[in-house]
Amino acid sequence: MYKTSTFRLHLIVFLWGFTAILGKLIHANAEVLVFYRMLFASVFLYLFIRIIKKDSIKVSKKLLLKLVGIGSLMAFHWLFFFSSIKVSNVSIALSCLGTSTLFAALLEPLIFKRKIDVSEIVMGIVIVICISLIFKVEFQYKLGIIYGLICALLGTIFSVFNGKLYGKTSSGNIIFYEIFGGFLVISLYYVFSGQISQIGEISYRDLALLTLLASVFTAYPMFESVNLMKYISPFTLILTVNLEPIYGIILAFFIFGESEKMSAVFYGASLVMILAIVINGVIKARKKSKEIAIENTQE
Repeated sequence: MYKTSTFRLHLIVFLWGFTAILGKLIHANAEVLVFYRMLFASVFLYLFIRIIKKDSIKVSKKLLLKLVGIGSLMAFHWLFFFSSIKVSNVSIALSCLGTSTLFAALLEPLIFKRKIDVSEIVMGIVIVICISLIFKVEFQYKLGIIYGLICALLGTIFSVFNGKLYGKTSSGNIIFYEIFGGFLVISLYYVFSGQISQIGEISYRDLALLTLLASVFTAYPMFESVNLMKYISPFTLILTVNLEPIYGIILAFFIFGESEKMSAVFYGASLVMILAIVINGVIKARKKSKEIAIENTQE
């Protein structure tokens, strides 16, 4: 079971890493891309929950509003992620995602009222230095880096608030209403901006890729990641999820070639940043294991 679970975990991390590749292959702009991704993903999730699993999607109005609000954060997170890819490349967008750990180190103590961890501060300093180096040597991609950093910040805020809703309803309902809520927000943007005609300006090729993105690379990994929590340790989960940028950057280089070729400083800084995140994750996982062991001993 452990070997099977580990393979499934690597598979979904690989799929997440490939999301950026699809973002570049799809010719539609970031707004249209996110609109269709969230529309199709919410449809797939609804069919899976109601038709296949035959579960209820009923939630309270108060929880529904919270889920829609958090879903809007997800929508803008994806919007800036794909915008970063469109104005720069896959490597830049994925390397910027590494700053999510830094933002989490700053935001979580404020929201959850906990002490700041010294190891997180050290890790944060390392990440700031690495991003500064990337910004300096890859200045031609400055807009992509800025979009990538905003994406990482929004993704962190989304994750932190999402963590506070754990246990309020089923994981499937949380994912469904957040994605559907994000779709509603993007729809309202199009209605009030007067640019709704853009939705129809999309090729059949892009629609096919978006269907693939919404199903295989969005709905499936989200459900699978929830199921794997029963079998995978926090250590393995943290270690593997941080491989997403590595998978994505390597795939982008082999698929797109010259447009994804970066400087040696970029690869060095990205590697150091990812290692810092992994090491910090390992430290936190071991601390958590020790705390659980102490609690079990006391009982």
